[in-house]
Amino acid sequence: MDFEIVTDSCCNLLEDMIDDFGIHVLPLTFMVDGEDEVYQSYLKGERTDLKQFYTMMREGKVFKTSLPNLAESEALFRELLGSGRDVLYIAFSSGLSGTYQALSLMTAQLQEEFPERKIHVVDSLAASGGQGLLVWYAVQHARAGKSIDQVRDWLEENKLHLAHWFTVDDLMFLFRGGRVSKTAAWAGTLLNIKPVLHVDDEGHLIPMEKVRGRKKSLNALIDHMEKSANKPISDQMVFITHGDCIEDAEYVAAKIKERFGVKEVVINYVDPVIGAHSGPGTMALFFLADKR
Repeated sequence: MDFEIVTDSCCNLLEDMIDDFGIHVLPLTFMVDGEDEVYQSYLKGERTDLKQFYTMMREGKVFKTSLPNLAESEALFRELLGSGRDVLYIAFSSGLSGTYQALSLMTAQLQEEFPERKIHVVDSLAASGGQGLLVWYAVQHARAGKSIDQVRDWLEENKLHLAHWFTVDDLMFLFRGGRVSKTAAWAGTLLNIKPVLHVDDEGHLIPMEKVRGRKKSLNALIDHMEKSANKPISDQMVFITHGDCIEDAEYVAAKIKERFGVKEVVINYVDPVIGAHSGPGTMALFFLADKR
């Protein structure tokens, strides 16, 4: 590629993909409430034990999350720019985090120091595998010879066609994150009601419908894909992320392949920073669509 691609750990890309693409990942951070140690949600070459993270959540541990370390982020950008490389940064949704705003201010200052270099910052308005899928498309275009400007333009023109559909198994985690009321969370839990949500055009999590039972909520994700996905669906790259519920992820992947003839489905965990708010049992599906 003729330029460098930087993203952050909320993209939830597989380690093998990150290595293959040669991209740079800024780690957002998290800590266990009541403890002082700060953990990075991504460390190159190291695999965080996400099963243990979700086990701790099920046991009642509460996590706090924060932005990438700005000094370390600046050091990476300086290194890339100083070596004569242009940089495209694809950021976690500004509707869910302050990461985009913080990095925009930082890169604006760096642009003054490196006026001969191009620094493009894209607010993905996406999260988890949705952000990751945008990065995947950016890499495909870059490898096909597109310039940094052309890839940036493609992302801006297509990011609102990146559909995010997901469901959660326990509404209490969405209540903790301020996404649903306590009454709705308790009632939903008692009645086995599962919300089906998506990420809207402003990058916010929005409840769209309620179904009763886990299997119905998983099937609802697939139904939404059938209604809105760009055709032919069989040609799409599809991402799935999950909060330590691999059997459900594999169920959705198998149904998509069977129903639509999709050939490529990438499955990975939801990272700790997003998982701290969505909780164990989160199941998310990402694909290109006529609209979100």
